[in-house]
Amino acid sequence: MGQPAGETKPMKRICAGLLAHVDAGKTTLSEAMLYEAGALRRLGRVDHRDAFLDTNALERERGITIFSKQALLPLPHTSVTLLDTPGHADFSSEMERTLQVLDYAVLVVSGVSGVQSHTRTVWRLLRRYRAPVFLFVNKMDLPGASRRESMEELRRVLSDRCVDFSAGTGGSFWEDVAENDEDALAEYLAQGSVSDARLAGMIRARRLFPVFFGSALKCEGVGLLLRALDGLTCAPAFPPEFSARVYKIMRDPQGARLTCLKVTGGALRVRDLLRGGGEPGWEEKIDQIRLYSGDKYRAVQEAPAGTVCAVTGLSRTLPGMGLGALEAAAAPALEPVLAYRVELPPGCDAHAALRKLEELEEEDPQLHIAWDAEAREIRLQLMGEIQLEVLQRVIAERFGLDVSFGAGRIVYRETISNAVEGAGHFEPLRHYADVHLLLEPGPRGSGIQLASACSEDALDRNWQRLILSHLEECEHPGVLTGSPITDLKITLVAGRAHVKHTEGGDFRQATFRALRQGLRKARSVLLEPYYAFRLEVPAGNVGRAMADLQRRGAEFSPPEPQGELTLLRGSGPVSELRGYQTEVTAYTQGRGQFLCAPQGYRECHDAARVIEAMGYDPDRDLAHPADSVFCSHGAGYTVKWDEAGRYMHVDSGLRWDGPGGEAPPERPAAPARRDVSDDELRAVFEMTYGKAKRPEPFRRPRREEAPAPAKRAAVLPEGPEYLLVDGYNLIFAWEDLKSVADGNVDAARKILMDRLSNYQGFKKCEVILVFDAYRVPRGVREVTRYHNIYVVYTKEAETADSYIEKATYEIGRRHRVRVATSDNLEQLIILGHGALRISARAFREELEEAEQRIRALAEENRRKNRMPFTPQARGGKEGEPCSKG
Repeated sequence: MGQPAGETKPMKRICAGLLAHVDAGKTTLSEAMLYEAGALRRLGRVDHRDAFLDTNALERERGITIFSKQALLPLPHTSVTLLDTPGHADFSSEMERTLQVLDYAVLVVSGVSGVQSHTRTVWRLLRRYRAPVFLFVNKMDLPGASRRESMEELRRVLSDRCVDFSAGTGGSFWEDVAENDEDALAEYLAQGSVSDARLAGMIRARRLFPVFFGSALKCEGVGLLLRALDGLTCAPAFPPEFSARVYKIMRDPQGARLTCLKVTGGALRVRDLLRGGGEPGWEEKIDQIRLYSGDKYRAVQEAPAGTVCAVTGLSRTLPGMGLGALEAAAAPALEPVLAYRVELPPGCDAHAALRKLEELEEEDPQLHIAWDAEAREIRLQLMGEIQLEVLQRVIAERFGLDVSFGAGRIVYRETISNAVEGAGHFEPLRHYADVHLLLEPGPRGSGIQLASACSEDALDRNWQRLILSHLEECEHPGVLTGSPITDLKITLVAGRAHVKHTEGGDFRQATFRALRQGLRKARSVLLEPYYAFRLEVPAGNVGRAMADLQRRGAEFSPPEPQGELTLLRGSGPVSELRGYQTEVTAYTQGRGQFLCAPQGYRECHDAARVIEAMGYDPDRDLAHPADSVFCSHGAGYTVKWDEAGRYMHVDSGLRWDGPGGEAPPERPAAPARRDVSDDELRAVFEMTYGKAKRPEPFRRPRREEAPAPAKRAAVLPEGPEYLLVDGYNLIFAWEDLKSVADGNVDAARKILMDRLSNYQGFKKCEVILVFDAYRVPRGVREVTRYHNIYVVYTKEAETADSYIEKATYEIGRRHRVRVATSDNLEQLIILGHGALRISARAFREELEEAEQRIRALAEENRRKNRMPFTPQARGGKEGEPCSKG
C-alpha cells in the first residue's frame, strides 16, 4: 500500500473529518495524528484540558467537543485540512453541517464499547452525503478489546465492505478486498494483488472501507492511518468557475463575524465581490481570508479550490448556502426534538433579547429561534439537555443575559397517509390566482419534496417557480396539532393566472390555501421523534430495565450478556425515554448506562392523547386558511374548503379524489348575486392579518338596499382624503432612501417626513406616516405632529401593517383612504371600507410629480415677486394640517 521507491506524486489537497460517538477517543486521535505528522511538538490530552483542538473553555471543562474545529495536517504528498467534530448526540447538528464539505471521513469506534447508537446515526449520515470512510478502532490497549469481535461487529452492523488494513497484505487480505469490486477481482487474479490506485478508487466510490486498529493515546496504529490518508486518497476534481459551500458561521474573540467555507471551484481572493440571495440579492466584499489551525490562523491573499477557510466581510451568509456556481445544500437530516421557552431576567426587553439570540441562530440554524406572538415569548428547539446547559452558558458569556428555560416539550411532526388534491383560489376584486396541488405521502425522513407536472401552456414557468418557492419558503402547519408537516411530496398539477390582475402575492395566498385544503381532505398522521438507545445494566437489574422499557413503549432486542453487565439495544419514543438516565443511575447505584441518539420520526404511539392535549383547532387558525376567495359581480366572497372544489375555475384532470374514487362534481355557476356578510369580510381579513378591533361591524349593503346613484356622495363624502404611509416599507423600497438608511435610519426618516410634508401641502390630504416601534426606542404608541402631517410610532410588538389596517377600517367609514406600501399582501385592505392601495413605486412617481409642480409654482412665484409656496405661506401654522380650501 505504498508507491514504489523514487516515484513522486503531486501534492493534493483534501478535507478529512473526524467523527465518532462521545468517549470513543476522537479528539485524542486528532492530537496523535497532528503529533505524528509533525504539526505538534507535544501531545495534549483531553483529561489534562490542553488538547490542541478543544480551545473553548466549556469544552475543556466538560472534556467533550462542542464546536467543530479545523487543523492543518501536512503529509508527504497530501495537504489535509482536518475537521474535528462533536461526538455528543446533542451537538450532532454541528457535526452534520461539517459533512457538507468533507472529501473523506475518519470514523472512530471504541474497541471496548463497540458500535454505539450514535455511531449508526453518523454512518447513515455518511451514506447520505456519499462520503468515503476510513475507520479507526481505538482503545485496543484496554482489557476487553478484541480485533476479531470488532471486525465482526463492523461488518455486521455497518457494512460487509469493511476490511482490516492493519493485518498486512497476505492472501486473505487481497481476497477480502477483491470480493468488493469486479475490476479489483480481475486484477487480483492476474497479479495476486491490487494496486494503490485501484484501492483509492474503490475507497472513493465507497466500495471499500479500510479499518485500522490501535490506541490513539499511545500513538499505536496512527502512522498506518496517516499513510493511508496520504497514499489511498484521490484529489477531487474542481471546476474552473468559482464556487464555495458555507458550512459554519462563528465569531472570533473580537466579535468579528466569520464565514467558514470550502472553495469547491476556481479560487477566492481578498476583495472579491460575492453575490447571493437570488435576484437582485445581496453583494458583499471579502475583507480577509484566514486559514485556521486550532485557535490560531494565518491570513492569505488567495484560497484555491479545495481550501477550507474562514472569511470576514460577509454578513448575510448562512450554513448550507452555496456561493458562486454552487446551489444551496439540502435540508439537514437531523432535527431538534425538544422545544423550550426562554425565560428572560426581570426587566429585560424581549425584542432586544430576540435580536441577540438570532445571532446564535445564524451559527446554528437548527435552534429555530422564534417569537411566539400569541404567548409573547421566545421559543427555541434543541437536541437535548447538555446542549441546553451549554447554550445557557454561551448566552450569559456573550450577551450578559442570565436566562433560564421552561420545561421542554416534544417537537411533533405531521404527514398524510393517502394522496389527495388540494385546490386554492384567491380572487378578491382585481386579483386572481388558482393553484392545484397533488399531495402524496413520502417515506419516513424524506422531508418535503417539490415537483411540477403543470404544462407551461396552462401556467407560465415564472408563476410555477413562484408557487414552488412559496411552498419551500417556510414550514407549514398540519391540521391535527399545528405541528410542521414532513415526509410529503407536493406536485403542482394545475394553475391559472390573469394577464392583468395577477400579482405575486395572489399566488402566495392561493398556494397556501391549496396546501391547507389538501391537508384538511387527507388522512393526517401525527409523528413523534424516536431515540435509538443502548442500555447497560447489571444482570440483577435486567428485569426492572425490560419492564421499564416496555412501559415506555420501547422496542428492544433480547438481552446480550457483557461480562458483569447486560446490554439492551432498541428504540423508543423521545417523550417516554427522555430523562430515563436518571432512573437508571438510581436503581443500578451508578453502574448502569443509558445512551441515546436521534432515530428520526415514526407514528405517534399515543396520538389521540397528544392531539387532545394540544387542543389545536384548524378552523380557528385564521393565519392558515383552507377556504378560497372568489369574486362575483365585483364583490369578493369566501367558500369553505370542503365546498370550494365545486367552484374552481381550473380542472386539474385528477379523477380519483372523491371518497369513493368518483369524479369531482361539476362546478356550479357563480351565484348571480350573493350578500357579503360581516363574517365573510372579517374572515378574509383575519385569515391573513389576525383579528382587528373595530368600533362597530361593517356590512356591505344588499343590492336592494343600495343607495340610488344620486345619493352615493353621502356614502363616500367629499371630505379630505387620508393617506396612510408605511414608513419603513417606503424607505427600503426607494433606493435613494435605502442608501441613506444603511448609514443613518434617523436621517432617512427625516427626509421622508419632509417630502411628505411638502406633498401634503400641495395635495391637501391628511397624511399619516407610520413607523414600526422596533426601530425606535419607544415602548408605547406615540403620535406626533411634524409640520402638517401626523407621525405614528407603533407600540411594542405592533407592526406598521397592523396599525394601518386598524386605522383604515376606522377612517374608511367616513373618508376616502389610500395606503402607500409595497407589501402586496396588504391588498386585502380594499375589502374594507373602500380603501385603495398604491405601490411604493407608483407613489414615488406621484410624489415626484407633486414636487415638480411645487418647484414650478415656486419659480413662478419668484418671477412674480411673491412668497414661496409653502404650507405656512397659505395661512397654515407650523404643526397644523392645511385647510381644505
